[in-house]
Parts: sequence; structure tokens; C-alpha cells
Amino acid sequence: MSDAEIRPARLEEAEVLAALGRTTFIDTFIHEFGIPYPPEDLAAYMDASFSAEATRKRLLDSSQVWWTASIDGEIVGFANAGPNTLPHADARASHAELRRLYIAKRAQGRGIGTRLLTTALTWMEAHTDGPLWIGVWSGNLKAQRLYAGYGFTKAGEYKYPVGTWYDDEFILRRG
Repeated sequence: MSDAEIRPARLEEAEVLAALGRTTFIDTFIHEFGIPYPPEDLAAYMDASFSAEATRKRLLDSSQVWWTASIDGEIVGFANAGPNTLPHADARASHAELRRLYIAKRAQGRGIGTRLLTTALTWMEAHTDGPLWIGVWSGNLKAQRLYAGYGFTKAGEYKYPVGTWYDDEFILRRG
């Protein structure tokens, strides 16, 4: 069990969450997986996905929910869920999707991701009229194993845009 405090995110944490999102994305997809995003595509994606303004807007969206994980008052992870946006023939907006589950590299391996995931899944189960959905990069085997342990199976594939670059993603479904 982790020593992290899990709680709903607060609007005033938008800048911290955006910075953590940027750092975790770069640590994971560039440093760990070595995806060679063109600099201009990466910059555009980061601005659209992980600016304080974009994060604040998402935190204000009442259809989405966010949770943080903190150790000694420092946010080291977050999860975000909301209506499904994945492009699958069986998917509906009334189904729930885990949109992000990010843990700072220094806090990984402590059970924090699992606690955020179970928190998000509990919310998702209560806020869906169908299956639960997750999009995951095709090369992220660790994440795929984690989600499989919670009953998710591959239901499809799609191209996830990072600027004009496209990542090969798997669509996972449970239920």
C-alpha cells in the first residue's frame, strides 16, 4: 500500500497538474520509449494538452473528474476520467473513459497508480451506462498488463495525434 494521499483535484492546482503532465509525458514517451516526436509537433501537443490554461479548462468541465496523489503535500500523480471519447463503433459518450493516469517517475512502483486507478474505476462504474474504456499506447506493455489485471481487454486500435505525428494506440474495454 502506498503512503500517498488520494483526493479530488482542486482548480488552483491546474499549473502543478499541467507541469506534472508535461514532465511525465516526456519521461515516459520520449525518455523511456524513445518516440521521436518532431519538436514542433511535441510543442503543439504540450501546449494543447498540458498548459495551465488547458488543464484549468478541463478541471472546470463538470463532466470530467480529477484526482491527485500527494506525498508529504507534493502532488506526484493524477488520474482523469469522464465521458468516453475513444473512436470505437460500440463506444458512446455515455460510457466512461479513463483519460489519463500519470505518476511522476520518482513515485512509481509504490502502488500510487493502482490506488488512483481503483479510485477512477469506482467513479467510472457509477457513471456509465455501458462498458468502461481506456486508450493506451501500443508499446506500453506495463500499462496494458495493469489494465488487464482489472479486466480490460483489447477492443480496437486507433491513431492518437501528437501534432501531425500519430501514435498507434490500443482501445481497451471492460464490460
